[in-house]
Amino acid sequence: MTSPFQPRQVPGSTPAAAGAGRRGVPALPTPPKGWPVGSYPTYAEAQRAVDYLSEQQFPVQQVTIVGVDLMQVERVTGRLTWPKVLGGGVLSGAWLGLFIGLVLGFFSPNPWSALVTGLVAGVFFGLITSAVPYAMARGTRDFSSTMQLVAGRYDVLCDPQNAEKARDLLARLAI
Repeated sequence: MTSPFQPRQVPGSTPAAAGAGRRGVPALPTPPKGWPVGSYPTYAEAQRAVDYLSEQQFPVQQVTIVGVDLMQVERVTGRLTWPKVLGGGVLSGAWLGLFIGLVLGFFSPNPWSALVTGLVAGVFFGLITSAVPYAMARGTRDFSSTMQLVAGRYDVLCDPQNAEKARDLLARLAI
């Protein structure tokens, strides 16, 4: 059986798409192609499987890890209050102001004045840019959070030419 992939082609891309990217036209995303050789509940286990294939001198450039059953997970990290919002605004503004003041200080006859001016302006800017959005939300989102994209499982796909060999190697791996 011969491989549908060209040499140095990434599984999941088409030859036309690979060439189109070099000519300046952006390549459109395509679904991954290949035969499933393993399925794992975590990304770390799928990564370990590919590492094992690499250690066995398997051509891992023919392997793709695909997250399946994607979920967007928002983890709430804490409650937002006016003091937290304003404190965060002051800190982020102060860092920005210090940076701008430092840069301006290189070109100023009085660098300390530029640094202090940048700091004060940054604190003011940080207060405004944090307080206005929080006030406009009017209590509809009084918490901070982080977003993650998580998969229900991770499938390892392989070029059909070597899929059977990959499956046999992974059968020896006890994860």
